[in-house]
Amino acid sequence: MKSIKHCSAFFLALMLALIAGCATTDEGSDTLAGRSATGQYFDDSAITTKVKAAIFNEPGLDSAEINVETHQGNVQLSGFVESRDAITRAVEVAQRVEGVRSVKNDMRLRETGYR
Repeated sequence: MKSIKHCSAFFLALMLALIAGCATTDEGSDTLAGRSATGQYFDDSAITTKVKAAIFNEPGLDSAEINVETHQGNVQLSGFVESRDAITRAVEVAQRVEGVRSVKNDMRLRETGYR
């Protein structure tokens, strides 16, 4: 079961990386849409992929339960997790990813006995 999880997460990350290469950018809003101080553009798709990979590689976090969306470098995490510690760790992991400007936490604790 664990190998299926690893395979599907790897495949998802690979597909997102391929899609990120095909993404277009809005050249008219370079200064507002995520240019870093060096002028390098961080594509939202690439950031989403990096955050998902970082969460997947973090022991104790269930990457299948955490959804990641990115808009202009602002990451939103959502989904249901088992503990407050998992919420804190997921936010911290996302904040460490290059290109992330902010992280909005919309994750919720899974109700006891629900699964």
